[in-house]
Amino acid sequence: MRKADLIAIISEKTGIPKVDVLVTLETFFDEVKASLEKGENVYIRGFGSFVIKKRAKKVGRNIKKGKSIIIPEHYIPAFKPAKVFMQAVRKKVKSLPNE
Repeated sequence: MRKADLIAIISEKTGIPKVDVLVTLETFFDEVKASLEKGENVYIRGFGSFVIKKRAKKVGRNIKKGKSIIIPEHYIPAFKPAKVFMQAVRKKVKSLPNE
């Protein structure tokens, strides 16, 4: 599913014009990004958490040059689904026919 598909589904289910749904969704994304940029996690009960994870310093390899490089510690955004969300997905995916 793409963002356009999501917007169309939300608009159809709620009766809100697609333009308004798009603005709302974009604002949500912007606020999540802004919070994570400030180092603040975003918790949505029953859905999950958008969190900042710290990656430790490690040694990597530049395959083209055949040299080792040091990758400094850094932070990355991550999504941690809520337990209820994971259980619902597990239950539904098990019941899907094998492809």
